[in-house]
Amino acid sequence: MANNTEVKYFILDGLTSSTELHIPLFTLFTLIYLISVLGNLGMAFLIVLDSCLHTPMYFFLGNLSLADFGYSSAVSPTAMAGLLMKDKVISYTACAAQMFFFVVFVSVENATLALMAYDRCAAVCKPLHYPTIMSKSVCVCLVLGSYFCGFLDASFHTGGTFSLSFCKANVVHHFFCDVPAVRVLSCSDKHVIEMVLIFLTSFNVFGALLVVLISYMFIFITILKMRSAKGYQKALSTCASHFTAVSIFYGTIIFMYIQPSSSHSMDTDKMASVFYTMVIPMLNPLVYSLRNKEVKSALKKIFEKAKSSLVLRF
Repeated sequence: MANNTEVKYFILDGLTSSTELHIPLFTLFTLIYLISVLGNLGMAFLIVLDSCLHTPMYFFLGNLSLADFGYSSAVSPTAMAGLLMKDKVISYTACAAQMFFFVVFVSVENATLALMAYDRCAAVCKPLHYPTIMSKSVCVCLVLGSYFCGFLDASFHTGGTFSLSFCKANVVHHFFCDVPAVRVLSCSDKHVIEMVLIFLTSFNVFGALLVVLISYMFIFITILKMRSAKGYQKALSTCASHFTAVSIFYGTIIFMYIQPSSSHSMDTDKMASVFYTMVIPMLNPLVYSLRNKEVKSALKKIFEKAKSSLVLRF
């Protein structure tokens, strides 16, 4: 240990070593990222601008869009730059910052998915008490709580990972500074910190997933008691999109983070990471919003106002 030099920068291995794939992948990822940015920021602005969307469900949806934009932006530019540049060096501080903000927004997304499920449960199961249960102050407190937990979670993961010693090994076998990919490079004993971080991740992920599952269990029980075929089909239609996104998100998170670093296959992790860092943020505006009649109506009003303004101007 005395002869080892402390690592001051990391080298990102990138998504693939096949140079012929770099330009096609860069083009694909750029397109995905642009759709993600436009979709998520557009949805957030639409919710702010249209008073008809000032409800708890759309408040949480706006927060989900910001979380998607946040963790996609923490990763995608680095991944795209790595496909164009031969020198994939990232400083020690920049690596820690990327990891921190990535974990913050992923944790916020995790909490928001649970909040959205709880909101729908309150709306379906307790419609008369819904305005009281999901009041404006309650919604604000829940969202602030999700960000507080996100920053706390990121502090534990980033602090725990970078409290370890890094010696000569500095090649991160990933396209960004992900927790398992960086932690495996440590030359110090990481067993204790690894178990602590796995416990924290398990608690956060399975806690939120439990809220989602219990919420939808109560929703289905309530719908079945109504004995309404139309209501039953509506509930299935509403939940199908949510369960699709939830399954992809939690499936990849559990696969990636709730296992020791010795069990990780970095090539497999890279492929899984592409889904939840790039594809999911792009799909969420489509899954949750563009299929919604109220959102389509709000978009139509915005376009009509813009068209009217242009006509009056010219």
